[in-house]
Amino acid sequence: MTTYSRTKEFEGATFLQASFKGATLRFADLSGVTMRGVDVDGLDIDSHDLWFGSLIVNGVDVVPLVDAELNRQFPGRELQKSTTPEGLREGWAAVQAAWRTTVEGTPPELRDAHVEDEWSLAETLRHLVLATDAWLRGGILRMPQPFHEIGVIFSGAAEMGYDVSVFRTDLPTYEEILAVRAERQQMVTDALAEATPELVAEERDNPWGPGDDWHPTVGDCFRVILEEEWAHLRYIRRDLALLGAA
Repeated sequence: MTTYSRTKEFEGATFLQASFKGATLRFADLSGVTMRGVDVDGLDIDSHDLWFGSLIVNGVDVVPLVDAELNRQFPGRELQKSTTPEGLREGWAAVQAAWRTTVEGTPPELRDAHVEDEWSLAETLRHLVLATDAWLRGGILRMPQPFHEIGVIFSGAAEMGYDVSVFRTDLPTYEEILAVRAERQQMVTDALAEATPELVAEERDNPWGPGDDWHPTVGDCFRVILEEEWAHLRYIRRDLALLGAA
């Protein structure tokens, strides 16, 4: 199958009686796309940033419906939007309990298994180490080099100009992954325990874009950590179900 990468040739295009059956779109910009008279049986959409915009299906914005259903499936997920230290602490406790259930319930033979190009459980835990390092150690604590070598960075990071030399290329053991993950989880727990309304309101630099116009607050950084935790928990539970773990 033909692969189109880093192209804008389809912006503003019109497709008439064209077949996209079985096509895969990853990291694609579909904002403002209009679809009329389309067959969407089995259409599978996954957007980490869905709740920042709208998705109109037959005249209905389904984003609030999807958000409510995910909150029902993942009790405590709604707390990722909390603006108080108490709410953030409660949200962190909820997502960690949910992760504990998944990690402890995953059979050893599925820890490195994955669906197509998605991350395995082991890789996902390594990415969450990176997310914690970026937003807690880099964003909130302002460490010059916040990353642990075990972290897994997002696809295309090197091409985007990020220094990936700190990260290991050999595969760590699952036990090593769990140990580093536990350390980072405890760091978040300790930081939230000391969080006050004044601290939560303080501004920081964007850890992924020094000099960027966006200056997140400490609360924003904690909320990104919670969003990452819930999003990747959903991904891995989805994939483990497909792999036959649930």
